[in-house]
Amino acid sequence: MPKVKRKRTYDSALRKQQASQTRMRILDAAQGLFAERGYAASTVEAIAAAAGVAVDTVYAGFGSKRGVLQALLDVRVGGDEARIDLLDRAGPQAVRRERDQEVQLAAFAADISAIIERARPVDDIIRGAAAVDAGVAGFRAKAQAYRYGNMRQLISWLTANGPLRAGLTEDDAAAIVWTMTSPEVHGLLRVGRGWSPERYAAWLRDSLTRILLS
Repeated sequence: MPKVKRKRTYDSALRKQQASQTRMRILDAAQGLFAERGYAASTVEAIAAAAGVAVDTVYAGFGSKRGVLQALLDVRVGGDEARIDLLDRAGPQAVRRERDQEVQLAAFAADISAIIERARPVDDIIRGAAAVDAGVAGFRAKAQAYRYGNMRQLISWLTANGPLRAGLTEDDAAAIVWTMTSPEVHGLLRVGRGWSPERYAAWLRDSLTRILLS
């Protein structure tokens, strides 16, 4: 019996690994198609063909093309498929635990820069899709609200260790961080001006420190 249990455990783990690899292959294929053809012109059939899977596999895993897009953003933001809220991940939690405000902002800038680097190309796709798909537009609005809520939480962690710059409210501080860490600003500097990831992260760290702290 013990041998049977170990074999079943192994088989189950292998199936989960294979399923995860298939999902990632679908998501990678979808991102390539969305970027090349546009969201509207990329069909589930084309995604399945590019990923080398059956169409039913895409529907079973994601429900719809919009479901693929939503899952793609989740994976790029989180960095993996783990069902963990962004604020509960290691990077944000390290920011929360830090007691020096400048170190907090430096850690935040490094972490959020890596996240935006992964997620901004997907947001570019979503922004374009939102212009022709009301469902995607609604999804993006919720994602933006979620992102603002995370910035508001950052500010609460920051003010737990000291005051903001004189005259700056927590709401305004959150709005400033939300804007400066937006995919749009990231795209302007990284793509429009050709900044390196390191230069963007350093600019974000230095700018937030000057603007938010006294």
